Amino acid sequence: MAVTKIHPIKSTLNKALSYICNPDKTDEKILISSYGCSYETADLEFTFTLSQARQKGNNLAHHLIQSFAPGEVSYEKAHKIGQELADKVLGGKYEYVISTHIDKGHIHNHIIFCAVDFIDHHKYNSNKQSYYQIRNESDRLCREHGLSVVTPGQNKGKKYAEWDAERKGTSWKAKLKAVIDTTIPQAKDFEDFLRLMEAAGYEIKRGKYVSFRAPGQERFTRAKTLGEAYTEEAIKEKIAGTYRAKPKTAGKDKEAVSLLIDLENSIKAAQSKGYEKWAKIHNLKQAAKTMNFLTEHDILQYEQLQSILNKVHGECEQTAASLKDVEKRLSDMALLMKNVSAYQQTKPVYEACQKARNKEKFRQEHESSLIIYEAAAKTLQAARNGGRLPNIKKLQSDYKQLMEQKDRLYEEYAKLKKKVKQYDTIKQNVDGILRQPKQAEMEQKARE
Repeated sequence: MAVTKIHPIKSTLNKALSYICNPDKTDEKILISSYGCSYETADLEFTFTLSQARQKGNNLAHHLIQSFAPGEVSYEKAHKIGQELADKVLGGKYEYVISTHIDKGHIHNHIIFCAVDFIDHHKYNSNKQSYYQIRNESDRLCREHGLSVVTPGQNKGKKYAEWDAERKGTSWKAKLKAVIDTTIPQAKDFEDFLRLMEAAGYEIKRGKYVSFRAPGQERFTRAKTLGEAYTEEAIKEKIAGTYRAKPKTAGKDKEAVSLLIDLENSIKAAQSKGYEKWAKIHNLKQAAKTMNFLTEHDILQYEQLQSILNKVHGECEQTAASLKDVEKRLSDMALLMKNVSAYQQTKPVYEACQKARNKEKFRQEHESSLIIYEAAAKTLQAARNGGRLPNIKKLQSDYKQLMEQKDRLYEEYAKLKKKVKQYDTIKQNVDGILRQPKQAEMEQKARE
């Protein structure tokens, strides 16, 4: 798993970049990469981009840290995941430098990116929404690379220190959760639950919210701070076997088909008769919804369902591949536009340097502009068509069209992902329904 945090850089950008590029921390700079700039001159290139900002702000850059659990990932894989995270979150519009530090007990990535994008010259808005986008994307990448992931909702807003304490078994909240989870199945009612918690060594404070304090703990912990599943009302419902997790979004389709519960292998069903009863009713409802779905879509054969599922998966994969191709083209075009613009803006300084009587003095006075010019000129050598630079207005027009194509593909991909999930659920439910008669037949034979 990976834990993320982000903070702005308002001054000393050069020091921050020097810190993350320390050779002692990055395997002699092997674990350093960049996009849209060179890590050696990133501070100069960031400053050049910032000078063109449409909105002046206090931030020079943003510093994103991605920390991995000890022993869970290699240096190279951590670095790759960090690059993928930066590319996805920043959309190929922001210069960034990424380094992977290996000098601590846990591997972690440092990503410093410019506070202003080099396409539209808009500042990056760092807020709660953008942070959760970063964290969700980091979790998705961890899953893709076979790493563990923080359970949704359980670690909302969790800092690294808190996560690390939980990992080491020193978190009061983590221990309280575990005790509550094991106590609920034993309790007859809420009052009996509180008696059992006291017997487990917890001090209890009743008021507007029920709170617990373990031996040696300084402050009480309100149960509701553990999450929606640990409020007093939720605990009472769990004991009664009527608890149902609230949907994540208000607009969630209540008629959607959800997975059948495997009662045979359900630990909760074994622990709570109330839960078992609820799960059986849930399964009956979902089985009915599954059959209605098959009827409405005129799916009469199992092979037909499998064929549709394969087709939907194929369409989704094809759209994802097209989307990835468009994103790559956008990234390449963005870099080309950046370098053409930088070349054109700094060329007069270069030409003045060529005419200057004291070239050395002129270079010292205009060093940053000349460095940017030379870097852009070198990059553009391969892009010149018959000695001429690509037309910036044509590039901007093509970029806009490609962005529109990307948006259409994203919309299509989102619809297909939803459809894939729907048909996957239907298929799993059908498989579960078909298994039941066979299982009953085997049990009957065993009794005979």
